[in-house]
Amino acid sequence: MSDSHELSRRDFIKVTTGIVGGLIGAVIGLPAIYYLIDPALREGGKEAWIPIGKFDDMQVGTPYSFSFTRVQVNGWERTASSFGGYAVRKSDSPDDLLILNSRCTHLACTVNWSAEANAYLCPCHDAAFDIEGAVLSGPPPHDLFVFDQHRLTEDGIIEIFFKEG
Repeated sequence: MSDSHELSRRDFIKVTTGIVGGLIGAVIGLPAIYYLIDPALREGGKEAWIPIGKFDDMQVGTPYSFSFTRVQVNGWERTASSFGGYAVRKSDSPDDLLILNSRCTHLACTVNWSAEANAYLCPCHDAAFDIEGAVLSGPPPHDLFVFDQHRLTEDGIIEIFFKEG
């Protein structure tokens, strides 16, 4: 008996086929797996500066209506949400600006400014808020929410800092 370490032709073809097949599988399979799981690993922007309008277009004492849409990508799902509000300019200073969220604090219906009533009116349950967003009547548990952070850009545009949630 000979103690042969020679590789037979059949074994050589088996090993070579396994190595080449593994390389081809890795070259094709790894990018495919990355392509499939990449959307789940991405995190959509939940915070951003949103332009709401030109400061010069906002009249002192008159609510300025604005709205915007945010698209959230969560894995393979895309969700578009609309938001809005009112900017109330109190003086010529951009720091003296009150920016209210237009969602009613009762059931999140959109409130509308009524110049005749001098109030924001909620069409769902006849709630009313004054120009500063304080509850005048109706079922809302508290005042309208305020966008706390805003800034004036060099182009004269007011931007609010929006946080999801």
